[in-house]
Formats: sequence, C-alpha cells, structure tokens
Amino acid sequence: MSFQVVPKFAVSKLSIALFMTRNYDHAQDQAIRILRSNHFFCTMLIPTMSAKSEIVSARISHDIQLDSKHSAAEWELATPIRFSADWQGKNPDPTLETEVRVLWSPATLYLRFVCRYRDLFVFEDSDPNGRRDHLWDRDVAEAFLQPEPSSERRYKEFEVAPNGMWIDLDISPSGLADLMSGMTRSVHIDEQQRHWVAELSIPIRSLTARFDSAKPWRANFYRVEGRSEPRQYLAWQPTFTPQPNFHVPEGFGTLQFA
Repeated sequence: MSFQVVPKFAVSKLSIALFMTRNYDHAQDQAIRILRSNHFFCTMLIPTMSAKSEIVSARISHDIQLDSKHSAAEWELATPIRFSADWQGKNPDPTLETEVRVLWSPATLYLRFVCRYRDLFVFEDSDPNGRRDHLWDRDVAEAFLQPEPSSERRYKEFEVAPNGMWIDLDISPSGLADLMSGMTRSVHIDEQQRHWVAELSIPIRSLTARFDSAKPWRANFYRVEGRSEPRQYLAWQPTFTPQPNFHVPEGFGTLQFA
C-alpha cells in the first residue's frame, strides 16, 4: 500500500483557538510553566536525558525523489536514530520502534521515518490536499524543528500519518498558525513487516531565512499510536512531563548538519 502525494498550499480554518485546545487532553501549559520556572527541577532533568541527544543530517549535493517504498540510495548516508520509549523515557517497546534519518541539500531538508506498529488508527477524511486538523488524535510521526535556538518558544511542527495525511504548523508564543511550508511526502505501509515509512521534503526557506549549516538546530521526534486512551506517546528525547506533552522545547535534542 503506497501513497505518493504532493500537497497544495492550504490555510487552516482553525486559528489560535486550536493551539489552546491541543493538549492531548492534558494540562500542557501547567507542565511547561513548571519546566520553565523551576530551575532546580530543570537541572535535575539534564543527567537523566538520553545519552545520545544528537542527530546528524547528511549533506547531498542534489535533490532526490521521494519514494517511501523504494527509498533512494542517498538515505544510507544518514546515520539513523531510533527510539521506542515513552515521553518520560520509560517503558521501551520494540514493537513500536521508530527510526529517523535526515538529509539536507542547499534547498531542502529531508526526513525519513520508519515506524513499527501493532495496529493502525487513521482518519478517513481530510482536506483535498491531504491536510488534516487534529491529526495527532490518531497515529502520527512528528518532527519538531527549531532552526533558531535563541527563539526559545518558536519552532516548526510537522506531522504525517500512515495514510499520508499531514499537517505543518508554525508554533510561537502567541499560538499556532499554518506554516504552508510546501512540504511534500511519500508514505508506504508494509503490512507484512508491520511498519510504515514516511519520507518528507521540506523547503529550507520555509524553516529559516538565514540557513547556516555550521549552526546546529534543536529538534525532537515523536510518535503517537492509538485512537483513544490509553494511547502510546513515544519520544526521542523525553520531555519528563507528568502527562504526555511534546511541546517542551527545553527538552529538544540537537540537529547537526554534516
């Protein structure tokens, strides 16, 4: 089963109100306030973070064709990171392991997810271009990217579902907005191997106006699986919040550009 799609630009009908309601049904704002205001608590988190908090994006000299079923050879240039533990760094589950690779060209950032699964839960409806509000309420792979780490509360969010639905968002202190990045994607489900693969192509100009490969970004990668609670909330770098919450940029890892 394959999905090969290129989205049109779209503007969401939702606005800042969506940001206020998006919390995986938990108190995100309270958790973030604790993380930001309690210096002692935050410093205690540092030694318990994953020993490997860096992912390296391999450079390619040319753009590649997305093909999640028959991936381009260039993906082998990128060293993968893998995770299967929850947002607190606990309860690793190999049957839900996620692998992430990153490539970059002068014009494009590429992400590749390989997501093992037990069951699949997806929406059946979306905008004509595949965009879907509240995509996180079903199975998704997520990338949070912060090209300018000095802007602590500003970052980009990308989500893709096993059936190819997607959403991209610009997160800022004032709320969220459609990023309209021009992202394209290719998604394939391998039912025999019980994993799904998603490849994303994101124009770098939609992420930052001043790209400098010598300067690292901050990033985190996540998975959500399930239709209703208890759901699986998995994270590359744990956020350590009492309840599932991915919007903790203080906990992001580092994205280096080779």
